[in-house]
Amino acid sequence: MTSTSETPDPTSVPETSATTTDVPAFGWSGYAERVNGRFAMVGFAAVLVIEAISGDTFLHWAGLLP
Repeated sequence: MTSTSETPDPTSVPETSATTTDVPAFGWSGYAERVNGRFAMVGFAAVLVIEAISGDTFLHWAGLLP
């Protein structure tokens, strides 16, 4: 049995996410849009929770309406 230590190849393809085969990239990519959409869903759910707890609309709670 031989033991070899392998060094990462800098020309290799970057690893993909655990949930998709898309490679993370900057700019307008499918991966970036998917992550952005997920954060938007979390933000929307947070607004609904704020409205339910405070009993007032988010715009009024944030001081955007009198």
